[in-house]
Amino acid sequence: MESNNKYISVTYRLYTTENGQTEMVEEATEEQPFMFVTGFGLTIEGFENGLAALESGAEFDIHLNKEEAFGEHFDERVVDLDREIFSINGHFDHENIFEGAVVPLQNEDGNHFFGKVLKIAEDKVRMDLNHPLAGKELNFKGKVLESREATNEEIQTIINGMSGHCGCGCDHGHGDDCDCGHHHHDGECGCGHDHGEGGHHHHHDGECGCGHCH
Repeated sequence: MESNNKYISVTYRLYTTENGQTEMVEEATEEQPFMFVTGFGLTIEGFENGLAALESGAEFDIHLNKEEAFGEHFDERVVDLDREIFSINGHFDHENIFEGAVVPLQNEDGNHFFGKVLKIAEDKVRMDLNHPLAGKELNFKGKVLESREATNEEIQTIINGMSGHCGCGCDHGHGDDCDCGHHHHDGECGCGHDHGEGGHHHHHDGECGCGHCH
């Protein structure tokens, strides 16, 4: 039976526009391309759909409005969490938790997502649980390096990752040992490369009942 899953590798520059201001926020190069398998929700639907029909070597210029990208920025997703959540053996994790850092979190249902540290107080840590690109229009300009049917091994790797076998995460400040891919990821860990700011999961409602990951 023919697979509907495609392996796609691309280079691109990602530009965001907010309040009339455009900024390049991310780049995938030929040395470190963005790679993913379609059909698993690993990236924004509009981005995936824009690439799915393209052949290797094709260039693309994909525009996504806020609704097609990561939606609006919601104030209610800015929350104050207990400082002790970010402590290890009774000591606050200063190495990873600092203002401006983006850190992996997990809610009561076991869903993994990311939050940005806005402020560290005596007993609370203020976190923004919106996606870093919420409220922004996106424009991907790039080239398809490879587009083909995904192998069974590649598909199985994605399935294993979605089953919880990939516990990776990274933050804006460090980006160490992160394989979660890029900003525009909606889904689970996959094939992307580390660009220092980490992929991000689906929007959550901000119910954070347990500690952060290391």
